[in-house]
Amino acid sequence: MAKATSRYVCGACGYVSPRWLGKCPACEQFNTFAEEPLPVLSAAKTAPKPRFSSSVAIPLSAVEREKLVRVKSGVPEFDNVLGGGIVPASLVLVGGDPGVGKSTLLTGIAANLSKQYKVLYVSAEESCAQVKLRCERLGVTGDNLFLLNETCLENIAENIGESKFVVIDSIQAVYTEALNSTAGSVGQVRECATRLMRLAKSRGITFFIIGHVTKEGALAGPKVLEHVMDTVLYFEGEGQENAKILRAVKNRFGSVQEVGVFEMTESGVRGMSDYAGLFLSDSRGEAAGSAVTPSETGNRCMMVELQSLVAKTAYGLPRRMSLGVDYNKLIVLLAVLEKRCGIPFLNADVYCNAMGGIRLNEPSVDLAVCAALASGATGKPVDRYTALFGEVGLTGEVRGVSFAEKRVNECVKMGFRRVILPNKNLSACEKYRGAVELVGVSYVGQMLKHLDLK
Repeated sequence: MAKATSRYVCGACGYVSPRWLGKCPACEQFNTFAEEPLPVLSAAKTAPKPRFSSSVAIPLSAVEREKLVRVKSGVPEFDNVLGGGIVPASLVLVGGDPGVGKSTLLTGIAANLSKQYKVLYVSAEESCAQVKLRCERLGVTGDNLFLLNETCLENIAENIGESKFVVIDSIQAVYTEALNSTAGSVGQVRECATRLMRLAKSRGITFFIIGHVTKEGALAGPKVLEHVMDTVLYFEGEGQENAKILRAVKNRFGSVQEVGVFEMTESGVRGMSDYAGLFLSDSRGEAAGSAVTPSETGNRCMMVELQSLVAKTAYGLPRRMSLGVDYNKLIVLLAVLEKRCGIPFLNADVYCNAMGGIRLNEPSVDLAVCAALASGATGKPVDRYTALFGEVGLTGEVRGVSFAEKRVNECVKMGFRRVILPNKNLSACEKYRGAVELVGVSYVGQMLKHLDLK
């Protein structure tokens, strides 16, 4: 019987199988297995390793605290997401959809760092001439910024030299000669990330690594890619929209509650310190189907307008579509409005959208989504100076949410005159009673009566 020379690895979780499987038994994803050659083990690698350790356990009190001296990137919004600046000898992974601006953002940061340090930009997907065109468009110049078009990790390590900061664009296009599999496979991504981590810690180099995402929005490759990294950032935003959100999902040197707001301009991606009204339209309150909610994104509260369109369906099966709002949440809220409030959506197509391309994942936006849907179904607009927040349950009750005071404070600063919020959060916001009208509700039906949408 011939000896097997290849194996099948799940691209979602890294599960290894000797044959192709339609469904992964570990993560239960379909069509994720890809064939890759078995790694060739030399005699030196198969030899048993001696059992000895040079590490000695020491008490916690004897461990000296390491002082972190952060380096400013020149982009305050980026520094805030990292926790105050760049930590030397760390690995920062930046993921996002194609065309969102990952390469543009890191090119600008590399240019700022090159004013004081030697920076290497490794482009594994573009030629140096293409990167040069982008630098000219951004107005980037300097002799401390070096460009390298290379995909072999061993050659990249030889060209690092005295560079203190290295940008890898992207990790899925880099391979190591130690494995026979193609670039982008689970084994290659895992091994390349591990070797970059060793380089960063042993030589004090900071790596900025760009990672591709899957169609579900998760980082492509095995989960060990995120485990190895010190910081994992997601760059969110629609390709056609100017507003972008940089969100931290992992940070060993800071909080993951911070987010950065950026805008795409002709001269690159720039941070926005004043984002008030960015996710609001000037014509809100004039047409039916829109409602405003104070959304807590990280440590920032932003007023976001939710819009809905309810139209008679032309097909046997009504269509539901959501942008920026979780699709499953939209289906649940439609069922609650139909069952608990008597608003029919059975023969209607429903579309829901969050302004500015922002993605709202927190449950506090439920009440505003219900108001926008009810407004679109009844044809009655919601007052433009009214904001809503609260979580909606399956029985139609409105539950309390966190950061209620911060949300009401943002509504006051933006000039809103009425805030509809859960009764459980009403007592904590009484100090704003003179500045804004506070309306507490316990059920969705009460909210609809206050807005005259029933």
